[in-house]
Order: sequence, then structure tokens, then C-alpha cells
Amino acid sequence: MAKNKTQPTTMTASAFLNAIDDEDRRRDCKTIAKLLREISGKRSVMWGTSIIGYGQYHYKYASGREGDSFRIGFSPRKQDITIYIMPGYTDFGHILAKLGKHKKGKSCLYIKRLSDVNMTVLKRLLKAGWKDMQKRYPS
Repeated sequence: MAKNKTQPTTMTASAFLNAIDDEDRRRDCKTIAKLLREISGKRSVMWGTSIIGYGQYHYKYASGREGDSFRIGFSPRKQDITIYIMPGYTDFGHILAKLGKHKKGKSCLYIKRLSDVNMTVLKRLLKAGWKDMQKRYPS
């Protein structure tokens, strides 16, 4: 069975964040990193070359496919900052409605900048996602 492409690396998240050219984006990403560390109580780990993850879990699908991934994380992509909640955002519509300007995919929340969203609501959303992962995949 093929391994996941995105694996933990030895690169440090701080070096990765410090290399972000745009000062505003770098500041936003450092704020998100601090928030995710507070929520998770975990140290950051680089997954691949561009994702900062917190916590880890092992999954196994009914198909037999299995692997390891981070529980919650983010990436400063070119277009948007992408925040990953691994179980997905479908159960969090009531929180997302109050978040502010964003787009979403199944497990991805896309925001341009933190000033576009309500930080109190974002923190509530991230806590809910972390708690959901703890229920689904107890440590």
C-alpha cells in the first residue's frame, strides 16, 4: 500500500514561518501557530514542506487504507491561509456562520487574512475541531 505523500519532517515551523516574505502574512501565520499550540497543547511539526501540524493520529478506513496525519494544522498557501480540521467542517456550520469572510472545503478553511475573521469565533471553531478529533481518535 502506498504511503501518504505528506509526512512529518525535521524542518522547524519557526524557520518556515520566518521565511514568509510578506510581513502581514507572516504575522498572521505566527498568530495562528500560537493559537493552535495553545488549543492543542502540542508542539508544531512540519508535515511535508508547507504544512504545520499539531498532534498526530492514526487512521484506518474501511477500504483498508491507513496512515498517520496531524490532528489540526495550517499552511500559508499562495492564495489563502489554509486551516485544516481533519474531521471536516460540515458539523460546524453554526460557528462558521459567525466567522467572517472565508471559504471552505471538506477539511480546509481558507482565509486571506486574520483581519477578515472574528478571532473569538475562529478560536471557538479550532477548539471544537480539536475536541472532535480527540473524541474520534483518543490519544
